[in-house]
Amino acid sequence: MSDSLVIIPTYNEKENIERMIRKVFSLTHPFHLLIVDDGSPDGTASIVKNLIREFSDKLFIEERKGKLGLVTAYFHGFQWALQRKYSTVFEMDCDFSHNPDDLIRLHQACMDGADVAIGSRYVKDGKIENWPKGRVLMSYFASVYVRIVLWLPIHDTTAGFKCYRRKVLERINFDEIKFVGYAFQIEMKYTAYKLGFKLVEVQITFIDRTEGESKMSKGIFKEAFWGVLKMRFKKIN
Repeated sequence: MSDSLVIIPTYNEKENIERMIRKVFSLTHPFHLLIVDDGSPDGTASIVKNLIREFSDKLFIEERKGKLGLVTAYFHGFQWALQRKYSTVFEMDCDFSHNPDDLIRLHQACMDGADVAIGSRYVKDGKIENWPKGRVLMSYFASVYVRIVLWLPIHDTTAGFKCYRRKVLERINFDEIKFVGYAFQIEMKYTAYKLGFKLVEVQITFIDRTEGESKMSKGIFKEAFWGVLKMRFKKIN
């Protein structure tokens, strides 16, 4: 039994899913992998189910009917993990914008005392590749805005590549997490911070997807802007 579960939500990721699964299982740490698929019409789930025959003791899939969204996919995965005995739980994209090799370093950060380890683009030696300059600046200054409004001591506040220790997910009330997209990632970090958990950033190189389509939209940025102001006055128990 592994102590570590990687959760990857998918929707139309047939170009990436098999490579990602095989890469995660090639790492030196024995990760387990949960795919939460939102009814991908391109056959993503079928690829995963075929691979379960090869990786039956460590690859799992939860299929949901319809495109229900990233946030509910992660909550579904978190609850699935908490029903089992995993001590570290990871969020990760399927498109290789998050380098699977960095899972090892995020896990080590939690073993070294972090309660939440964050794959960060905006700490020393952190990088972004294949993004236009305008998008880099928008993302960077969004994080600056969050830090100013929330007094959150994190450079990459919108990062979606993270490792949680079990006790963090046990304390967070998922019903009180109200936002999606970037705002969801901010709200999870802010909630963990306000609950007194230790957040540590680990430098990564973020590489924009080369296969499949981005799920990013202007609405996600808009929600993050207004959502942060609402978070500032949210009571967290």
